[in-house]
Amino acid sequence: MHKNGNSPGLDSLRRIRPGMNKQQLAALIGYPHFDEGVWGVHEWNYLFNLSKKDSGETSACQYKVLFDDHQLARSFYWKPESCAALLKRHEPRVAEAVVPKPETFTLSGDVLFGFDKFKPSDIKPNGRQELDALAAKINAKSDHIAHIQILGYTDELGSDAYNNQLSTRRADTVKRYLDERGVPSALSTAEGRGKSAAVKTDCPAHSSRAALIACLAPNRRVEVVVDGK
Repeated sequence: MHKNGNSPGLDSLRRIRPGMNKQQLAALIGYPHFDEGVWGVHEWNYLFNLSKKDSGETSACQYKVLFDDHQLARSFYWKPESCAALLKRHEPRVAEAVVPKPETFTLSGDVLFGFDKFKPSDIKPNGRQELDALAAKINAKSDHIAHIQILGYTDELGSDAYNNQLSTRRADTVKRYLDERGVPSALSTAEGRGKSAAVKTDCPAHSSRAALIACLAPNRRVEVVVDGK
């Protein structure tokens, strides 16, 4: 990353809003300037050189963006605070930008993959039908899509390391399946979230293993998050 910073256009900075994903943010002001990671992190840090309109003097301004669990921008901070005042002082009165709300499609473990499965050949017939329908829906409005995030999840059984790998493989398989059905590959990314963000947590601990696996099926899912533009 470039630690010397850059000088983004003030118009680009003014267009930043809560709810933007990382691709939308990077299109406006680039990627973070510090070696902290890009995709798996919840914080991006920048160093900008902003010019004062009246005097032409340049100020070094640190800018921090915090992301939520869905990798959408939620909080923004300037250091020193005078940088925010500088930007606001030169901000023209413009109409509030509308950021499209992401649309999430959930493919449950009941129809997609069996327990501990992840290969393309493991996708169940009903799962293929749902993926085919989803691909058709995405392709019908691909011109209005900024990014597609494919997130794999597992249940709580097994180690964290194993489940992280398994969830990543499931997400990768779904991405390849959609790619093969015309969904633009450049628009999508795949990521494994392991056993995080469980949707089913009240399964009886004393159940048989088979009953527990069946109860935890909703957690073994893939979510496809479609961001508009």
